[in-house]
Amino acid sequence: MAPELSTFEARRRANVVNNAKLLKDSAEVAAKMRRATAPPPRSAASRKRKAAEPAHRTRVMPTRQSARLAGAGAEASGANLKLEDIPAELKPPTPKRIRTSGDLQLSSLQVEGQRWSSTSALASFVHGAQPGVRTFTEEDIKDTSDEKLKDLRKGMSDLKLYEGWVPNDIKITPERVYALTFHPMEDKPIVIAGDKKGTLGFFDASQEAPKPPEDDDEEEADIPLPQVSAFEVHSRTISSIKVPMFDPNSVITSSYDSSIRCLDLQTQISSQLWQPDDDEVDLGISCIDISAEAKDMVLFTTLEGSLGRVDRRTQSKADIWSLSEHKIGGFSVNPVIPHLVATASLDRSLKIWDLRMIKGKGKHHHPSLLGEHYSRLSVSHVSWSRGGHLATSSYDDTIKIYDMSDAMKWKPGQDLSEKHMSPAHTIAHNNQTGRWVTILKPQWQINPMDAVEKFAIANMNRFVDIYDSKGKQLGQLDGEGITAVPAVAEFHPVLNWLRRVLLPKKLLKYYVSEKTDLRFSQAGGTGSGKLCLWM
Repeated sequence: MAPELSTFEARRRANVVNNAKLLKDSAEVAAKMRRATAPPPRSAASRKRKAAEPAHRTRVMPTRQSARLAGAGAEASGANLKLEDIPAELKPPTPKRIRTSGDLQLSSLQVEGQRWSSTSALASFVHGAQPGVRTFTEEDIKDTSDEKLKDLRKGMSDLKLYEGWVPNDIKITPERVYALTFHPMEDKPIVIAGDKKGTLGFFDASQEAPKPPEDDDEEEADIPLPQVSAFEVHSRTISSIKVPMFDPNSVITSSYDSSIRCLDLQTQISSQLWQPDDDEVDLGISCIDISAEAKDMVLFTTLEGSLGRVDRRTQSKADIWSLSEHKIGGFSVNPVIPHLVATASLDRSLKIWDLRMIKGKGKHHHPSLLGEHYSRLSVSHVSWSRGGHLATSSYDDTIKIYDMSDAMKWKPGQDLSEKHMSPAHTIAHNNQTGRWVTILKPQWQINPMDAVEKFAIANMNRFVDIYDSKGKQLGQLDGEGITAVPAVAEFHPVLNWLRRVLLPKKLLKYYVSEKTDLRFSQAGGTGSGKLCLWM
């Protein structure tokens, strides 16, 4: 007798039977659906296959063949064959364009054709000196309609070269010249220069020059060298030199070593006028100035952006005011109104200050700011003429002249309008000195004997330019053998003597004028100490 199934087992077997039945029904339904959707069967009529036509074999011709042997006439030659008619498989492969590398000069890469030949679009971006290329010529003098201006220009162009020594025989300083001045005496030209290492050099241009050898074949003649005196009065760069006209025995110098010194020419003792109380403080002095109307006050600016004032009589603690967060490269005191000071800063500004009104307290006290004018790039230097004109040089390649001749009427703390602070004349001038040339600075003649206000500034094409207060160019001085930029240029305080120093460490030229009624002299200095003198 079979055992009785449990309720669970009976239910399981019933589920198995039901599932099998569902699968069978699903299969039958699927078969019916396939038959309903299937396409009707094709007729089984036999079709005859067409015989393939045999392919005609063609002779493969070579890529190049003789047109004469092929029977082609002259009109069927390759002269009339177009590039697009040549099959792609017969065209030569296009060469891969090679990447260009290295430095390329645009003048040798210009695209041919009149349409692409212009370079005017890039002309305004070109900066750089063109040695020996004059920007002021004899034609400019001939075309001058103003007779007075024409006479001045002729006088400046009548200078001749002194041949006492060759340029390489005179060294006024061992290193690069940063500062230069004339001694104010009128009997003889004495030039004083300061260099990068703190050396102060003296040259007397009135000393007797050696006579040339009588025998032209005597090339190695023993020619005596000129007498040059040099003294190490500072430990770092001499940034400025002043010899006051009211005290010609004093040579006042400033330096990046944070000191101001005074050399007494009679006693030949160099005394210290001022230095910071703390020896650890480094306060490099960028410029000094002194006015004949305030003889005992020496004003100075620093590389930290401050202005200072010290009394020569007491040599007491200096008054120092912070005027800018950037370097003040140059400044100038009004020669007639000593309480007016103009500063040129790395922040692109020219500012005028009034020392009669001190504002603020503690560290924030400073002279009253009367007005300011901003250039596109940093302003290198500012110089104030006796007639009240300011001249600045800046790295936007301009010299700007400001008319401040009404300064005597200014009230303490007066605000100068934007129009008042705008330049009266703007001169295009290349001031891109680079690393190895001293910054170009305009310097007015202090008290010109001919009553013509004029200033001198070096030209990057190895000349010295002279301008008047109206922006008119009076002359462009040059000479044979100038091999560098005469970066530092300055007039004699009274006479029209002009000096400049060139890059090599030599005295370059000495000039005398043929005219007896005019005396022209200028000197200038360069990066390594050469001196050039016009008289």
